[in-house]
Amino acid sequence: MLLKDFYKINTLTVTENLATAKITINKNHKVFKGHFPGNPVTPGVCMMQIIKELTEQILDKKLFMESSSNVKFMAIINPEKTPDLVLELNIIETDSGYRVKNSTTFDDTVALKLTNNYKVI
Repeated sequence: MLLKDFYKINTLTVTENLATAKITINKNHKVFKGHFPGNPVTPGVCMMQIIKELTEQILDKKLFMESSSNVKFMAIINPEKTPDLVLELNIIETDSGYRVKNSTTFDDTVALKLTNNYKVI
């Protein structure tokens, strides 16, 4: 985990190429002291790192993100109000590595959608 104690995996289920992770963001993590005091927002780059780390755990491989596309941050993830997230990862093997299509939600709200391409390192 790049950011120690930033999130906790509550459950992780994998069926063929579809994985569902339920995680909880640590609202007391030091990253929120600067992003932003009094109104914490989970940084998008941290969400992208979580997706990479989950994919690495599922595949049991070290990955390098080559590209991202269709990145849509659709709702603010405030760890004090909505720390519990569900990440759906559709992992597809490609000729050059893996493509991961992600949808991240809290309650009935879609917070993030993206597609990442990774190569194995």
